[in-house]
Amino acid sequence: MAMSTRSQSPVTLHTERLILRPFETADVDDVFEYARDREFGRFLAVPVPYAREDAERYVEIQVKADWSKLASLAITYRGSVVGGIDLRIDPPERNAGMGYSVARPLWGRGLVTEAAAAVIGLAFESYRLHKVWAHADVRNRASWRVMEKLGMSREGLLREHHMVRGEPGDVYSYGILYSEWQRSR
Repeated sequence: MAMSTRSQSPVTLHTERLILRPFETADVDDVFEYARDREFGRFLAVPVPYAREDAERYVEIQVKADWSKLASLAITYRGSVVGGIDLRIDPPERNAGMGYSVARPLWGRGLVTEAAAAVIGLAFESYRLHKVWAHADVRNRASWRVMEKLGMSREGLLREHHMVRGEPGDVYSYGILYSEWQRSR
């Protein structure tokens, strides 16, 4: 099955509590507000300290994204941008890596699970991908629990696969196939 071109332009997704929409340049203040929290980036490759210029650069990249390769959405909750979620799409392989983050005051409320479920649906229904995969630092139990709640299977351990604050870290790799997603619906 060839990859569809239907979702190669920005989309907005609505869930029970969230609006997932393309980033806008006006989002810099919200991104800076949540990303400058040192705990926010504990398991992410984000600069510490996080400067306003880092937020500007991040938002600019998201705004200019080629949606055939990077579907990047701002997670909005109660009118504010509180995080981001994306699909890094590999069209020839018909798969995508999913990444997500949310502001620390909202951890543990199920918002990432809600957002990721919608984005996985986008990947399979609109992009017609075969697989969605994600990585989580082995110490970030909350993140890999999100993946498990979504029906993703732990596929392996990648040793010293990412750098966090200058130190190599191990990640668990998770994935879900289109056929598995279909069965779970």
